[in-house]
Amino acid sequence: MTEAKKSVAHRDDWKTAAMPDQHETFVLKRSFSDEEMDALRCGNIPQAMEDKWFWSMERSTLWAHRSWTGYCIYRIDFKEDNNHVVTVNRDPEQYKRASIEEDIESLNKLLDQWIQTPYDHYNEWLSETYDMLKKSGKA
Repeated sequence: MTEAKKSVAHRDDWKTAAMPDQHETFVLKRSFSDEEMDALRCGNIPQAMEDKWFWSMERSTLWAHRSWTGYCIYRIDFKEDNNHVVTVNRDPEQYKRASIEEDIESLNKLLDQWIQTPYDHYNEWLSETYDMLKKSGKA
């Protein structure tokens, strides 16, 4: 029996907005195995309302958009030396985080979820919801 070919998300598979002029960049120091990079290259086309992210890769650049709004939140330019350049949305109407430290923590959690094979949007949604409740003092 042959294994089903996994579909790969492409940028035009979802309604997306460009990274706004209000943005900031930082370096994410992190290594990824070949298998983890393959998982990221597959991207994600949301299949359920709880699936909050659409992402796709073009060459060595990953574009991460919120699924409901299409807002581009992260652009990650992967580098061979594991010093990946991240551009993050800073338009307060589109994205509320305002510190690089928060973005590094959030992005690392997202990447930890996204490199799982198969990707489980429900566990990511639970994790994000718990973090939001914890931050607001309700958890």
